[in-house]
Amino acid sequence: MNAYAFFTRGLAARPQAPFLETGNGRVYTYADLDRETARAASFLTGLGLAKGDRVAAQVDKSPQALFLYLGALRAGLAFLPLNTAYQRGELAYFLNDAEPRVVVCRPEMRSTFADLGCASGKAHLFTLDEHGGGSFAEGLAGAADRFETVPMADGDLAVIIYTSGTTGRSKGAMVTHGNIASNGAVLADCWRFTGRDVLLHVLPVFHVHGLFVAIHPVLLAGAKLLFHAKFDAGAAIAALPRATVMMGVPTYYVRLLAEPAFTRELVAHMRLFVSGSAPLALDTFAGFRERTGHTILERYGMSEAGMITSNPYDGERRGGTVGFPLPGISVRVRDGERECAPGEPGGIEIKGPNVFAGYWRMPEKTREEFTADGWFRTGDVGQWSADGYLSIVGRAKDLIISGGYNVYPKEIELVIDAIPGVAESAVVGVPHPDFGEAVTAFVVPTAGGALDEAGIIAQLKSQIANYKVPKRVLLVDELPRNAMGKVQKNVLRERAAQDVP
Repeated sequence: MNAYAFFTRGLAARPQAPFLETGNGRVYTYADLDRETARAASFLTGLGLAKGDRVAAQVDKSPQALFLYLGALRAGLAFLPLNTAYQRGELAYFLNDAEPRVVVCRPEMRSTFADLGCASGKAHLFTLDEHGGGSFAEGLAGAADRFETVPMADGDLAVIIYTSGTTGRSKGAMVTHGNIASNGAVLADCWRFTGRDVLLHVLPVFHVHGLFVAIHPVLLAGAKLLFHAKFDAGAAIAALPRATVMMGVPTYYVRLLAEPAFTRELVAHMRLFVSGSAPLALDTFAGFRERTGHTILERYGMSEAGMITSNPYDGERRGGTVGFPLPGISVRVRDGERECAPGEPGGIEIKGPNVFAGYWRMPEKTREEFTADGWFRTGDVGQWSADGYLSIVGRAKDLIISGGYNVYPKEIELVIDAIPGVAESAVVGVPHPDFGEAVTAFVVPTAGGALDEAGIIAQLKSQIANYKVPKRVLLVDELPRNAMGKVQKNVLRERAAQDVP
């Protein structure tokens, strides 16, 4: 089934229910959703696009950007969301690789995309600004507001999401209609979404977290979005009294805790706080619970599979873990061909209806990433607890082999983060003539924290094996992060190699 049809199958019963409210109070109903996605689908197909053609968008967050995505799904087209931070060189690669028939960009990027060959006959080029204006909006004005949703099979392509290129050429994960429909249904059920829910949406919409996880369960439940252009702690605090659910990256929760106005009374009515896209520090997890009485639900997902595991809605939400496999999804942890025992780290492999169809135009890479018996190798390293909770130890590419020993950065980071005066840390490996790789730590002190390299190393030597103790500890003001809050360890490795914090 077409995923759009699946998500909106109850739309006829709720046409006047509010679907989305912007930060400045503009409200769109579910009837508006139907009309706006119909216009987008009509306009795109009117340009000659057919099932499977790609539509690329590098645009600021707006209701119209969301309608563009859903309209593309409705028309049977493959949507290609592009991070607004991408620059010319990256964009050239994505355009050449995906060959979109339509590109929608911010007005200030139009000349860049035109120079890259858009608007040349191969691809139509349109603009869309943060307010929903631009040439794309002008085109929609004359488009039909009724559209017969294109039938699709579960295995048909819905979205291409390019994964990080920090370890080489970026790969386009081919996400199908069946992938996003099944995952959305599981999340709506497991996280107990109903039509009474109001989700505070402060995430970007070029990423799985904001585009899939925070949108699809809302559609299925007939719930409402408070749709803010970006995260702002003050604006979030003002909006929370009208919300029941919030999803965010750890940085958002850290910033909320820094606000005196973020109180237990403010969020007493809230039903659920969800964190993902990056590890949630244990002190943030504990501090949030102490301040608010709410326990953040942490989960685990990725571009290639949507959501994979989740801490339980009912039952213990355990800090430092990502819970249990979601219904219908299988997870195993292996060292080579051997299943790992609880407490033993290994590669995380997954199987289920949420797992993508493969990498766009990379059949050899696709084969490499799947086992002979059909499990996808996530590239993450994890371990089970004795009672079945999964913890993420790190990325396989982040594994440090020092003097022949395997060193998992997460283990060391947890010990460093427990040192008084440490706000957060990140551990990487850098080439070393004797050890192969040397463990190097970057540490952010708390405000007023009195830390020094020798003192941190001395404390670590009393707590962990010597081969795990960093050879260098570099104090920094902050850790480099991408738009979703993930620490950019490739940047840290470059800094460490130059010995420049």
